Amino acid sequence: MGFLGRIFKGSTKEEENMTNSKLKIGIILGSTRQGRVSPQVGQWVKGIADKREDAEYEIVDIADFKLPFLGEGTGQEPGLQAWNEKLASLDGFVFIVQEYNHSITGALKNALDSAREAWNNKAAGIVSYGSTGGARAAEHLRGILGELKVADVRTHPTLSLFTDFENYSVFKPAELHLTNMNAMLDEVIAWSGALKTIR
Repeated sequence: MGFLGRIFKGSTKEEENMTNSKLKIGIILGSTRQGRVSPQVGQWVKGIADKREDAEYEIVDIADFKLPFLGEGTGQEPGLQAWNEKLASLDGFVFIVQEYNHSITGALKNALDSAREAWNNKAAGIVSYGSTGGARAAEHLRGILGELKVADVRTHPTLSLFTDFENYSVFKPAELHLTNMNAMLDEVIAWSGALKTIR
């Protein structure tokens, strides 16, 4: 029985199909700079997620969309439309967030601002890294997600540049992060499924 069915003691065929279909979760790489390590972290997250077989996970690299800075383009750029279409096709997100000057990258902020309705009523988890595990960037991101009607989950894997990266460039995560990763994904799946019923 579907989510609504458990509440109202019955369910329609449409509600059952919506509940039973696999959720689509985008793992969003939050950096576009040369020499970035976010692709390594994103592949690690996807490797863990794919073993769960509870959703369809894909890497979404904002660098691929070549987004104009908000307000500087015509609004008709192909990448802008493709970005919105990609986000609209997803039920939830995992953000790979790096900390720059106590906040998120300009590229990620621009990508967040380059869509509106496509974010609404979806869930997100955050995986951050930096000298303090990227915690301050993640806190800034949470405020932005709230404005976009994205429900961010509590569990938050934080990766240290000092202990989880070799020479600050080769990602070698400690085993202890696996528990937090799976707990975060549990929450993202639960919330993404619940929010899908109101879209």
